[in-house]
Amino acid sequence: MPLMSFFTGGIDFTNYKIVIRQAVDEIPGIQKEIPGISINWGSFFQATIDFVIVAFCIFLVIKAMTKLQKPAPAPEAPKGPTQEQLLTEIRDLLKAKS
Repeated sequence: MPLMSFFTGGIDFTNYKIVIRQAVDEIPGIQKEIPGISINWGSFFQATIDFVIVAFCIFLVIKAMTKLQKPAPAPEAPKGPTQEQLLTEIRDLLKAKS
């Protein structure tokens, strides 16, 4: 991420690690090399930082897109008689019937 490295001074965590056992090039009497054992926490940390930056950028883009969308039009009210009018008609019909 070139832009972030500009702000952080080019820090790259991928080379940081905790060495458990050093690599051995040559053991007397054995012609074989033994690789070192290490925990590469820098790679994990760098991937986590990159993920957070990308996720935040995607969040901002989606947030901007939702602001640009037009709101859905409100549903139109039915054009028939209102509930109060219907109730008064029912009341009047019941009075007339009795």
